[in-house]
Amino acid sequence: MGMAINNLPEIREECEVFHLSDKQIREIMSRLHNDLLKGLGKDTHANAIVKCWITYIQDLPNGKERGKFLALDLGGTNFRVLIINLGENHFDMQSKIYAIPNHIMTGTGVALFDHIAECLANFMKEHNVYEERLALGFTFSFPLKQLGLTKGILQRWTKGFSCSGVVGEDVVQGLKDAIARRGDVQIDICAILNDTTGTLMSCAWKNHNCKIGLIVGTGSNACYVEKTENCELFDGEPGKPDLLINTEWGAFGDDGTLDFVRTEFDREVDTNSINPGKQIQEKMISGMYMGELVRLALVKFTRMGLLFGGHGSDLLFERGSFYTKYVSEIESDKLGDYSSCMDVLEELGLSHATEADMAAVRHVCECVSRRAAHLVSAGIATLLNKMGEPRVTVGIDGSVYRFHPHFHALMCEKIAQLVKPGIQFDLMLSEDGSGRGAALVAAVACRQSHNVA
Repeated sequence: MGMAINNLPEIREECEVFHLSDKQIREIMSRLHNDLLKGLGKDTHANAIVKCWITYIQDLPNGKERGKFLALDLGGTNFRVLIINLGENHFDMQSKIYAIPNHIMTGTGVALFDHIAECLANFMKEHNVYEERLALGFTFSFPLKQLGLTKGILQRWTKGFSCSGVVGEDVVQGLKDAIARRGDVQIDICAILNDTTGTLMSCAWKNHNCKIGLIVGTGSNACYVEKTENCELFDGEPGKPDLLINTEWGAFGDDGTLDFVRTEFDREVDTNSINPGKQIQEKMISGMYMGELVRLALVKFTRMGLLFGGHGSDLLFERGSFYTKYVSEIESDKLGDYSSCMDVLEELGLSHATEADMAAVRHVCECVSRRAAHLVSAGIATLLNKMGEPRVTVGIDGSVYRFHPHFHALMCEKIAQLVKPGIQFDLMLSEDGSGRGAALVAAVACRQSHNVA
């Protein structure tokens, strides 16, 4: 064991590849800023890596929204239906989760939307609003090209879906047709949005300074309030100064712009992923990959004889065995206490680990999660500097931000170093962006149409 203690300096040195210098971070910010301009520009958008899709949302909640609204949240193997009752400074929310059977996920689009419409009708019966005409906000967390507030063309299925006849089609129309085929419920689909937009809307209802929405979970994405005049592709109603932009920044780096800070571990994660060469920034940040980055580093140090006396375990050498939740658990231990770390290593069949090994494992976790937090911070600081507003709240959701013990503090500290003088910011944890946020988009859309009427 005396020998093992001396390996920590060498492991620390090996982990330096995960450290981003201030100079590197400033270079990342400058490259992201250029990519955002390309996404927004008319002549550059087609070949842009960071797409900056227009959401057609130009009004944020102002707290005056009233009434009952439905929301539908489809983003994975389950979907949720919600009913929200907005009153003076309060809202009641009830929801139900419905499964999507495998044969529907891989069947036809018609069957998928019929299934959703049936669940919607049942939900309305259960909540005694079957006879009422209600507005609905639709959170659809798949790659979508928006052509209007209620028109979105599916670019491609992800997350195990492969329903035929939907790619290249308007998903709002698909749902409308299914509701019409039933003929028993009256639902007005007021908006389609993704989970990042929902997060912003949900936070903006409580905090009117909220102008950035961020997801750091299984994936990573951000949306922000841009000046309409900077959005060269916008073809909606003129006259409103602001427009919400969905950056799809997970793809940042797909053209090699981040290669100067990527490690051998990042390249291996990418090579073995289902979408090699795609979502490069996301793979350096999000929960889907963080645990695997740690595992690959641990494997390398074990093979070098620096960890576990050079003896790994079958599980350690198995792809995907080191879950991202382990990173949060290990870093939640107090300094000098390794009880969570011990539990994790035992689960992985590494019960022969010494305390020096545990200190090293914790260090690797810290290096990978700190880099993720710093990359996200560089992105948020780039948006804050571009917007130039004196005070902005960032609404945030996702498992990594929610459950990692230090992610919030790391972000606060780093963003403060990177923003221009005079810009103040707050980070706010979102409550149910994709559910409540969708209903709020519908509510704001209704508020607007009433104003017009």
